[in-house]
Parts: sequence; C-alpha cells; structure tokens
Amino acid sequence: MASNDEIADIVVVGAGASGAAFAWSMAQAGVKVVCLEQGGWVATDAFPTSDHDSQIHWQTDFHPDPGFRGLPEDYPINEDETPIAPLMYNAVGGSLIHWGAHFPRFHPSDFRVKTLEGVADDWPLTYEELEPYYDLNDRMMGVSGLKGDPAYPEKPERPCPPLSIRKSGQLLAKGFDKLGWHWWASDTAVSSVHHHDRDPDMGNFLRSFASTDLTYWPYAIENGVRLETYARVREVTIDESGNATGVLYYQDGELKEQKAKAVVLACNGIGTARLLLNSKSALFPDGLANSSGLVGKCLMHHPVGSVLGIFDEDLGTEDGGPRGSTMLSQEFYETNPDHDFIRGYDLQVLAYSDAPLAAAIGSLLGKKVAWGEGHHEEFKERFGHMIGITIMTEDLPEEHNMVTLDPELTDSDGIPAPKLNYTVSENTTKMLEHAVERATEVLVAAGAKKTVAQPLRRYAGWHLLGTARMGEDPAKSVVDRWGRTHDVSNLFIIDGSIFTTSACVNPTPTIQALALRTADYLKGEGKQVIE
Repeated sequence: MASNDEIADIVVVGAGASGAAFAWSMAQAGVKVVCLEQGGWVATDAFPTSDHDSQIHWQTDFHPDPGFRGLPEDYPINEDETPIAPLMYNAVGGSLIHWGAHFPRFHPSDFRVKTLEGVADDWPLTYEELEPYYDLNDRMMGVSGLKGDPAYPEKPERPCPPLSIRKSGQLLAKGFDKLGWHWWASDTAVSSVHHHDRDPDMGNFLRSFASTDLTYWPYAIENGVRLETYARVREVTIDESGNATGVLYYQDGELKEQKAKAVVLACNGIGTARLLLNSKSALFPDGLANSSGLVGKCLMHHPVGSVLGIFDEDLGTEDGGPRGSTMLSQEFYETNPDHDFIRGYDLQVLAYSDAPLAAAIGSLLGKKVAWGEGHHEEFKERFGHMIGITIMTEDLPEEHNMVTLDPELTDSDGIPAPKLNYTVSENTTKMLEHAVERATEVLVAAGAKKTVAQPLRRYAGWHLLGTARMGEDPAKSVVDRWGRTHDVSNLFIIDGSIFTTSACVNPTPTIQALALRTADYLKGEGKQVIE
C-alpha cells in the first residue's frame, strides 16, 4: 500500500455539489484540503447537441443510470428490489454534470414536519439558520430567477434575471391562471447573463454548464485545494480510540492512503452509506458511525410522475437554457386536510422541447411512438407540440427503505456494491394519483387536446437522501446539526444522506447550503477538530 507522510487538515470524499462548495469555503481560510473523486474531469465541449448522434450519447455513455452507462469510474448497484432506479454521475462536478439545474429551496415547514404533522422528525435546525447559506450559494452558482415568489419568505434579488419560460410556459401559465393556482418562474442554476467570468449556458451541450466543476472548483483549486481524480475510496480508517485517521483508496490500480485530521464524506445517499458500511472494524462491527443502526436506512427518493399534454399549437424546438424546469407550481406543496395524504408535491413545467429521438422513444413517459402504419402521423403529432409536467412528491422516511451491501456484487476494485430495498409508500401513491389528476387538469385548461400520464417513473432516482440522517438524539440519527457523526468526533457528512426529511423539491440548494454551513462551523466553533 502506497502512503505518504502528508497529513491533510481535511480529506473530502466526493467532488460533486457539496464537496466542491465545502472545499471552496475551507480554502478561503487557508485550511489544507485534499479531495478524492472517483471520476475525472468532463470536458466543457463534451457531447455537443449539434452532433448528429448527440441523443444517442444521452441513451448510452452519457445515460444518467450508472448501471446502464457502465463506465470504469462507475460502480454497480443491485436495483432489483426498487421501482426507482438510482441516477448519478461520477466526475468532478458529480451528478450536476448532467442535471437539469432546477434550483428551488425548501420551505420553512420542511424543517418542522414532526411538529406540524406528527410524523417523521423535525430537523435540528431551521430555515432561518440555513437562509444565509442559501443566499451565498445562489451567488456562487449564478442562479437566475425572479424575486417575489409568494410561496417563500422574501429572498434577495436573484443574482441573474429569470430565464424565459418560453412559448410552452406562457401557454401553461394561462391554464394555471384559469384555475387560480400558484405558478412562478423558478430559480435555475443557469446564469442568464455573464456571471463570475462565465458566459450564459445556451444549451449547446448535453453536459451541464451549471455544474460545480465550473462554479466552485476553479476557485477552490486556485486557493490550494488538492483534487485527486479517479481515486475510489474503499474505507475510512480509525485509530484505537475510534477517531478517523484518513481513508484508503484505489488509484491507478494501487491501494493508497490519505491521512487527515478530519474526514468529510460527500458521496450521496448511496455512496456515503456504502462507504460507512464497508468501513467495519472491531470498534464498529456494523459499519462506521452506526451505533444507531440507521446507516443506510430511511432512504428517500422523490417519487416522480409525469403528464404530457399534446397541443395543436406549434411550440417550437428552440435550443438554449436548462433541460430542467424554469417554471413551477407549488399550489399543492403543504398538507391539505381535505386530501387523503399528508405533505405534498410540486408541479414542474419543463422548459425545453424534446429532440426527435426523445420524442420518438417516449420522452418522460417511456411510451414509444408505435411502429406501423400510423408511426409518422403519431410522431408528427408529438414533435414540437408537447408540454411536459414533472410531478415531484415528498417521500417520508421509513426504515425498511434502505441501502445495504450486496453479498456477491462488487466493483472493479473488489469493494462490495450497494443493494437497494425500496417501496413506494401508500401515502406517496395517493399523492401521485392526486398529482396526475391535477397536472392533467391544468394541461387541459391550457388547451391540450390529448394527455398521456406516467404515474411513477423508474428512471427518476436523482435524489438519494436520508441514509445517514441528522438529529439531536444519537439513538435516532447518525449526525448532529453540523453534520458531525455522533460516534466519531472528526467524521462529517455533508451530502443528501443527512436529510431528516425530503421535502418535495430538488435538494441540491439545500445540500450545498448545509455543506457551506458545516464549513463555517469547522472554521469557527468546531475548529479544534482540525487544529
């Protein structure tokens, strides 16, 4: 095993959304940070949409499912016992390399679910505590948006003007207005104007231009962070007292060691659980930091449904902007006593028109244009005439939804692979049924002549949350309010695995805000950990 004598102040595992934000913040204070990322850099001109085969890449080597993609830097996942396939990308920038850049915040109520609804647990922090870190992260990511959304507490002026909701959004806004439902131009982590030395993302590439390899990492590296790529971490090492001493990782076919005063995990809700469960020892026979028995448990997704409306109007096929939503409705976000479910969902209106291949194979629904006599007419009816609504539901924590280690499956370095056991709850199923009806209703109100629904999408496991949950009671949680594990005083977690509850919106802004908050803790009140 290769080992050097360098002892970093902090070793960060993962260079995605949270790892990048955290490393940048620590570097501002001159802290010696090493980050290990099992993927590499993705060129900014990768997968240009102008290439005739660009949409083939989206279905093959740039597919969001690592099991389908099968690149050397990926690891296998046993997903036989889950209706939702986990989606992620291993690279500098993490899964933001291929995300849609939709950037909503949690609501204040999302941190108080136990108090308000009597289910799940409250977070050990509030929206107000996280708010300054939301604001900071918005500036760093170059968020575009429109101030004044009545669904939220007042936010500062958005760093960049809002993106266009396009012709499709303008049409659907009339449907929302007709029904008297909330809608707003959503915050999007795509700069609409030149921002922080970055030009606007015109959507010319399949890879995202709102990823942290472009927003945070250049500044972090400039300030001294050492970033190692194609470095797959096997385990966190500990001493006889149970303190973390660093990590063991594979790079270039060799097992290496990186020592550090503190270890920070930023590997997502599957990767972090896998690493902790793999880090067994005499002191932690059930996995590192797992005295509660909750490492890997309470896995939360955001179960997703979709409804497509087909219109007579030509909605265009313009390029530019994000693949995700630039418009959303949070009319059904909070618990309504008239519903037969608790908590809620939002409706995200897609900002783009499908490419020909995507339209042909069914877009969000996976329902292909049928071969045969009517193929061309059906394709003509769809292409350039569809508006899609994505339904994003809240997923409450349940211990039987979990990440474990597969007894047989391993990655190319022989590290046990994760296995998912997950079922969609009755509460979420009712929520999806209600949401499909409401999404259909608004599409019809906007003038759709036909609608097609998919109540639950399999390829929608973008958000991997809750497997190392945050809380005040060490018997009921894995980390405290700063992301510090209860069992190991110098081991921190900053990814979505620490979520106590999931809300019903995309988690990236909250993940990054939490990471920035933990960094401030380690630079201030908790600095003795790295001194």
